[in-house]
Amino acid sequence: MFAYLIKRLFQAIAVMFAISVISFAIQDNLGDPLRELVGQSVSEEVRQELRDELGLNDSFVVQYGRFVGKALQGDLGTSYFFKEPALDVILKKLPATLELVFGATLIIIGFSVPLGVYTAIKPNSIVSKIIMGISIVGISIPVFLTAILMIYVFSVELRWLPSYGRGDPVHMFGYWSTNFASINGLSHILLPSIALASIMLPLFIRLIRAEMMETLQSEYVRFAWAKGIRPSRIWYIHALKNTLLPVITVGGVQIGTMVAYTILTETVFQWPGMGFMFLEAVNRVDTPLIVAYLIIVGFIFVVTNTIVDLIYGLVNPTVNLARMDA
Repeated sequence: MFAYLIKRLFQAIAVMFAISVISFAIQDNLGDPLRELVGQSVSEEVRQELRDELGLNDSFVVQYGRFVGKALQGDLGTSYFFKEPALDVILKKLPATLELVFGATLIIIGFSVPLGVYTAIKPNSIVSKIIMGISIVGISIPVFLTAILMIYVFSVELRWLPSYGRGDPVHMFGYWSTNFASINGLSHILLPSIALASIMLPLFIRLIRAEMMETLQSEYVRFAWAKGIRPSRIWYIHALKNTLLPVITVGGVQIGTMVAYTILTETVFQWPGMGFMFLEAVNRVDTPLIVAYLIIVGFIFVVTNTIVDLIYGLVNPTVNLARMDA
């Protein structure tokens, strides 16, 4: 286990280095940040002085070396728009995004496992065919259309749930505030969570169904039937446990992906998270904030994948973590 963690640490450093280089390299293609800082009325001489002051006229190697030196000290730059450290801006927005992803994850787990198992156990039933048909439709519809439709139905027509914003989240500690501690908060996070979950839920239902059907045809399951073990134990103990192994691997990656997918969901619902902040940063050419966002999202991916591999080893003790990547 220790050797595996050391190996993953070096891999994580290499991945983060690559992400930082790519993120820092694309900032020159995003536009001129001075456009938002000083507007159009400032003379070219003043612009050049500001570019020298900000270090924008230095070579890429010099700028990147300066960025890495500060990043190792926890400084990812200062936001041009907010006039404060980019990392602090992201940490203020991070709780909203993580709670949105957490809410979507609960919905995905809560529905995909029972529906996937049911459609595998009874693949020819009418209910299973309806579920699989709806899953195909769900995969085909973009998340922003799902979000707009939900706002129209539940907010505009039925007026059951709010259509935008985070409401009044309960402050916990530091930058963290939660929507799960009040009725008002839950009402605001429900629609965005369902919309975000609609991206992955059909995929997980079909994945669990396929893996479950394959597992039910295996020799050890047939042996369990021959021993007379009750069906519920075969389905949920013998078969489901092994079905979840590939699901955990895919699920960890997809949950990390949802952090990036929140951009569309947060934009439609005006959810004050990292995704909405990122789009605003792009519009303002706030390059320090854009680079910091890409690095933080990459870091979340790396951490998520490592945790998934560890969980995989706990669920399946026969896996040798030290040799998984060999």
